[in-house]
Amino acid sequence: MKRILYHLELTAMKTCIFCISFLLLYPFISFSQNKAYSDQHRPQFHFSPPAHWMNDPNGMVYYKGEYHLFYQYYPDSTVWGPMHWGHAVSKDLIHWQQLPIALYPDSLGYIFSGSVVVDKNNTTGFQKGTESPLVAIYTYHNMTGEKSGRIDFQTQGIAYSIDKGRTWKKYANNPVIKNPGTKDFRDPKVMWHEPSKHWVMTMAAGNEIRFYRSTDLKKWEQSGSFGKDEGSHGGVWECPDLFEMKTGKSNESKWVLLVSIGSGAPNGGSGTQYFTGNFDGKTFTNENPKQTLLWLDYGTDNYAGVTWSNAPDNRRLFLGWMSNWQYAQNVPTKAWRSAMTLPRELSLRETIKGYRLFTVPAKEANTLRINSSGKQFTSNKSYPISLSEIQLEYDLEKDGSNDFGIELLNNKNESLRIGFDKQKNEFYIDRTHFSGMSFSKAFPGIHIAPRLSESKKLTLHLFIDHSSVELLADNGTVVMTDIFFPSEDFNKLQSFEKNGVSLLTKGTLYELKSIW
Repeated sequence: MKRILYHLELTAMKTCIFCISFLLLYPFISFSQNKAYSDQHRPQFHFSPPAHWMNDPNGMVYYKGEYHLFYQYYPDSTVWGPMHWGHAVSKDLIHWQQLPIALYPDSLGYIFSGSVVVDKNNTTGFQKGTESPLVAIYTYHNMTGEKSGRIDFQTQGIAYSIDKGRTWKKYANNPVIKNPGTKDFRDPKVMWHEPSKHWVMTMAAGNEIRFYRSTDLKKWEQSGSFGKDEGSHGGVWECPDLFEMKTGKSNESKWVLLVSIGSGAPNGGSGTQYFTGNFDGKTFTNENPKQTLLWLDYGTDNYAGVTWSNAPDNRRLFLGWMSNWQYAQNVPTKAWRSAMTLPRELSLRETIKGYRLFTVPAKEANTLRINSSGKQFTSNKSYPISLSEIQLEYDLEKDGSNDFGIELLNNKNESLRIGFDKQKNEFYIDRTHFSGMSFSKAFPGIHIAPRLSESKKLTLHLFIDHSSVELLADNGTVVMTDIFFPSEDFNKLQSFEKNGVSLLTKGTLYELKSIW
């Protein structure tokens, strides 16, 4: 309790002292971080903090050559606690430099999820020098109010930086949006809407999304709402993101709305759905039937993901939290908890069922390859594995196996299978063959995803880290992300084919290097 109160009473001066101390000690901290990243299960090419608890990515913004990643962080434990905003920056989306904690809890509450924008026109009046203000918009969560039984314990605040995100000052007149009497009122994602010359805030409110408008990021008015009877409502709506995307047709664009739900995803627990449609500057309209369910990722471990604002070349770059609220606080890691997905690039394409999101790894992931040409992967050979990227192509017109894919193995006969069932026309990840999964009854399972492509050529693109696999199938039409915790690291990789000859026509295996 004393530690929590200490954080709640931190002043701007103490924050500055912390920043100066961090910079002086950074060479020693870097050394400690390198040592920390060698512990068991630690991801080697996915972002994770050196220690302690992390969940949702927050405030992702690009400014002057740097991708900023803020994240929900509790610096005193490996389980959820008083939320701060951790902070890291990258020049290439792959290699990350840890920076001091950006936002601490204060008398208004913990610092929950939100976003950061570049106020290039200085609509806030915060600019003092040549740097455009970076403005964070986030949720305050007042634990005292929640524990007393109130429902208005979440409000929205802002903070700003005028030194490229290195130090932050909270707005003196927070909160900028008071709670209207809604229990779950959080996770503001803000963008500039050029046609209406307004800032637009997309925010989760219970079982719907609400939209607000402002000219200065300080005074807001509600302009619309969406979703009470649309999409999946298996859990509370959270972490929305609204953005416009080109369709590939001349001068045509659509709007995409991401909405995370805490439970009720296709394979259980947390997941992210999306909608396509139109936005008029005030509210969103879904172009699909109300009960159409579109999922960004069918795996169990991609949640609360949003996209970078102000990304160069109009790229729509996505990052998610690689865990699930069913077991996130109980996974068998010691010094750290949770990692982020690889950065991914989204595109919107027309299909026979309407416009759908396609997902591919950000091109920067190619820099992880030790050998740019890779080596041939065949169906009759085992390969040593540590950190790997694999690209496979199968011919479904051939007579052959009805169940095929790859499996990871270790010396204790534990295995993970990533495959395709031709008869059921579905992809799957089978993580039932481990020992020591007693930390959660929800963790073991065979997770499935429908095949959406009708092509006779099926592709599997996989990224395998020490404790995660990301499958981007059929050129990004279907994505599955799962984490895993074998008792010892997998050290062998091989293909498998059931009930027939191999359908594999092409395979490439890349060894990857650690970013730490």
